[in-house]
Amino acid sequence: MTGAYVAAIDQGTTSSRCIVFDRAGEIVAVAQREHRQIFPRPGWVEHDAEEIWDNVQLVVREALDAAGAGPEGLAAVGITNQRETTVVWDRATGRPVANAVVWQDTRTGPQLRALAEAYGEQRLRARTGLTLATYFAGPKLRWLLDHVDGLRERAERGEVLFGTMESWLIWKLTGRHVTDVTNASRTMLMDLETLDWDPELLDALGVPAAMLPEIRSSAEVYGTADGLLAGVPVASALGDQQAALFGQTCFQPGEAKCTYGTGSFLLLNTGASAVTSTHGLLTTVAYRIHGQPAAYALEGAIAVTGSLVQWLRDNLGLISTAAEVEDLARTVDDNGGCYVVPAFSGLFAPHWRSDARGVVAGLTGYVTKGHLARAALEASAWQTREVVDAMNADSDVALRRLRVDGGMTANGLLMQFLADVLDVPVVRSRITETTCLGAAYAAGLAVGFWPDLATLRAQWSSDAQWTSTMDAEHRERELRQWRKAVQRTLDWED
Repeated sequence: MTGAYVAAIDQGTTSSRCIVFDRAGEIVAVAQREHRQIFPRPGWVEHDAEEIWDNVQLVVREALDAAGAGPEGLAAVGITNQRETTVVWDRATGRPVANAVVWQDTRTGPQLRALAEAYGEQRLRARTGLTLATYFAGPKLRWLLDHVDGLRERAERGEVLFGTMESWLIWKLTGRHVTDVTNASRTMLMDLETLDWDPELLDALGVPAAMLPEIRSSAEVYGTADGLLAGVPVASALGDQQAALFGQTCFQPGEAKCTYGTGSFLLLNTGASAVTSTHGLLTTVAYRIHGQPAAYALEGAIAVTGSLVQWLRDNLGLISTAAEVEDLARTVDDNGGCYVVPAFSGLFAPHWRSDARGVVAGLTGYVTKGHLARAALEASAWQTREVVDAMNADSDVALRRLRVDGGMTANGLLMQFLADVLDVPVVRSRITETTCLGAAYAAGLAVGFWPDLATLRAQWSSDAQWTSTMDAEHRERELRQWRKAVQRTLDWED
């Protein structure tokens, strides 16, 4: 192994980044480029995979230049990616046959209803750990096969290839057609126990096996890059939320992280057991290190957290920057009896109610914009509490503390309230770029840059911690009020 650094490519929903890390896990250089969001019809969201590949090459070059290193300075490169976004490309030319269908895209709703009737939602959940929702990759692939002229026939002949974004990038870098277990677990096509493509599910979704990538571990060398990363081992792939879990070094059962961004994703490590949720959570693969058993996780997806603050800014004009929401919320001592439930397009975990719509409940003449701001922040904490309660009910390993990352963790008022309603310590990582760090850690492990998980855990450190200061009676009273507000959101859409 040579090279003083490990690089991570983070191919996200709105941008692509490359971050270079040193052996201490410190950031050496960062580069980032945004790509277009394409909205052909209401509910449709697409990306140009070629544009993303061009941007990835640019950010890799920029990051290496900023680090003062060439490819020879890298021991490995890892990839983390927006999950479920679906690409199909020509095996011979390497060109996509259509725009990538993004995880946010909802066009597959009608075929999910047909799949529920033909295969059964409970049967599918038992096999894949997933609920029937529009954002998984398998139904998106089926839509492309049904709607792009001649694509199904070409797929059956093995002329076109399917992948999520990490597969696309690995193929462009190395010519290898692979995915990892974390991304494969988000397709509705992989059996959680065998960690392989499931023939019954392929048949139910009408997906030809010839177009699927090989499923590999999250931390292993998939191949050697050429081009601008010539000679560098491509040595990890992790879906973005699993990468954040890995970057937070949540390697033990019962350890959990929550990433607070536009929405929020809470993952709880459940160890070597795939825990089937009966409380509205997803079961997913957390990671797999080459030669070791897979680790599994329970996942709770919250649709609206940071975007609620953006709504206060852009739609209501209560603040001019997102950072101002904390100052506004601190002008009052509590929420004034007001609760905001941001079910803008339904409720995700643990409710999974697409008929729900947002409400502001408990309004009186006493309520000011400060109370609204505070209620909006509290909504993120209460939604997290609902997911944690579901996780504790599903798992025999109760949450002991919550590691947090993402832009909203800069809000001290929110973090304190989160600790108050969860009644467990909330700990913020000193390195905020935990998604990239997780991809780098996994790649470095694969090539021996870091020797073991214990070394990574020893490197992790926090820069802030919050513990509960709320008495139990007050917490339960507020939780009852929140639950009443959630009930008001239901059955709005017919």
